Amino acid sequence: MFKRLFGRTQDTPRTEEEAQVEEAQVSQSLEKSRQGIFGRISQMFATDDPVTDALWDELEEALIQGDVGLETTLYLVNRTKDRVNRHGTKKARDVRDMLKAEMVRTFQEFAGQQKAPARPYVVLVVGVNGAGKTTIIAKLAHRYKHRFGKKVLLAAGDTFRAAATEQLEMWAERAGVPCVSMGQGADSAAVVFKALDAAVEQDVDVLIIDTAGRLQAKFNLMLELEKIRNIIRRKMPDAPHEVLLVIDATTGQNGVLQAKAFLKSAGVSDVAVTKLDGTAKGGIAFAIAQDIERPIRYIGTGEKMGDLAMFDAQAFVDALFA
Repeated sequence: MFKRLFGRTQDTPRTEEEAQVEEAQVSQSLEKSRQGIFGRISQMFATDDPVTDALWDELEEALIQGDVGLETTLYLVNRTKDRVNRHGTKKARDVRDMLKAEMVRTFQEFAGQQKAPARPYVVLVVGVNGAGKTTIIAKLAHRYKHRFGKKVLLAAGDTFRAAATEQLEMWAERAGVPCVSMGQGADSAAVVFKALDAAVEQDVDVLIIDTAGRLQAKFNLMLELEKIRNIIRRKMPDAPHEVLLVIDATTGQNGVLQAKAFLKSAGVSDVAVTKLDGTAKGGIAFAIAQDIERPIRYIGTGEKMGDLAMFDAQAFVDALFA
C-alpha cells in the first residue's frame, strides 16, 4: 500500500471521481490566470493568421508577464518553434496544442522517482514564513488520515515564530490528529527528536514535521535545518523520506529566489504551490519546475481542509487554456 500511496501523481490511488474533483479545484484556482495572461495567449492562437516573428515576440512578452520567467520563457518558445518548424505548421491556431505539449513536457522533465515504502514515513516541510506551510501540513494530515486511513502525527518544529506552535496545534485538532510540541522558544531539534520517538512508540504511519522559515536569519535557519535532518537520519537512516518545499505563488519570481536557499540545506525533494487562486500569474509554476528543478507534487486550491490537489501536468495546462 505504501508503495502506491507515496508514488507520484500517476501512481496515486485516486478514483476517477476524486481525480475529477481535484481537477475542478485546480481549474477554479487558476481562474484569474485563465482570464488574464493565459486568456490573452489563447486569443493569440485562435486565428488562421500566419505564424510570424511578431507572434513569437508577443508570446514571449505574455509569458514573462505571466511570471514564467525569462529563461523558462525562452526555453518554451524555442522548443515550440522547433516543433512548428518540424511539422511545417503555418497557422496560429495549429500552434496552440504544440505550445501546450511543450508546457506539459516542462513539468515532466523533473518528474520524481517512486517513493520507497517506509513506516513511519517522515515528511519534512520547509519554506519561508507566510508561504502556507502550516495549512499545507494540516491538509496533508487530513488527506492521509481521511482518504487513506493512515495514523498521522505532527511535529511543531517551528519554535521561533510567535504562536506557530499554537497554530499548528489548532490545525492538528481540526484534522483530528495528535501534535508533538514543546512551546515557543524550545529547541526545534529536541521537538523533532521527541516526535520521532513518539512516532515509533505509537506505531504511526506518517510523521509530518513543521520547520521555521524566518528570512531575517537565513544562515542560522539553514544550519538549523541541517541539524534537524542529521537528527532524523541518526534516528532513521533512510529518513526524511520526503522534503516538501512550500512556495507562495503570489510572491512570483521572489518566491523562486527564496526557495533556492532551501535546496541545498534542506535537501528538497518535492514542491507544493499555494495561493494560485490569489494571482493572475499562474505561469510561476513553470518557473518553479525549471528553476527549482524539483517536481511539483501538490497545489493548494483554497482555504478548506480538503482544498489540496495532486499536481497533474496535463490537467494544469489544460486548465490554464480552458
